[in-house]
Amino acid sequence: MKDTLKHKGMRNKLAETLVKKGIANKNVLEAIKTIPRHLFLDSSFEDHAYQDKAFPIGAEQTISQPYTVAFQTELLELKPNAKILEIGTGSGYQTAVLLHQKAKVYTIERQLELFKKTKLFFSKMGYRPKKNIFGDGYKGLPEEAPFDGIIVTAGAPYVPNPLLAQLKIGGRLVIPVGGEEQVMTLFIRKSEKEFEKKEFGSFRFVPLLEDKN
Repeated sequence: MKDTLKHKGMRNKLAETLVKKGIANKNVLEAIKTIPRHLFLDSSFEDHAYQDKAFPIGAEQTISQPYTVAFQTELLELKPNAKILEIGTGSGYQTAVLLHQKAKVYTIERQLELFKKTKLFFSKMGYRPKKNIFGDGYKGLPEEAPFDGIIVTAGAPYVPNPLLAQLKIGGRLVIPVGGEEQVMTLFIRKSEKEFEKKEFGSFRFVPLLEDKN
């Protein structure tokens, strides 16, 4: 698949749709306009890639709908060179949105099939996260902590304490919390022991898998 003028036009329309839905961050919208989402999907979805919908990507996982990607990214309030931990690499689309905004991204994937596929794809496309890791997102990445931001791209039944512990003071954790339906939740670290919590309505994600071993 190639990236054509037609695809670029579809991305511009998608960005307009997201503006109507309330996305205002210019850097986030620029990432949506620039990144070829159709290349992150199976070719059979190419004609639908710029609809505001989630699609299957294998291993019972999905690529989040663009509105959700934009909404979560906006909540991170990224600054250039921000150190970001992503839990759930998936197709790599969210990773690319973060990288487009000059974030230093450390990304963890629990599904080996997706981890291998996305690592190859990143290499082919020239996307360069700081680390691309196969592992358990519930544990975070303590050896690289603290982080300016942590983004979780799957539904967590509870908030993993290691993720809160790995935030810098002033750092932001964006995580969908709940069972079948999740509440988008933002935690801002105010001090060593104090966190501010904000909630932003209901979303639907695939479950965040935990390593029980």
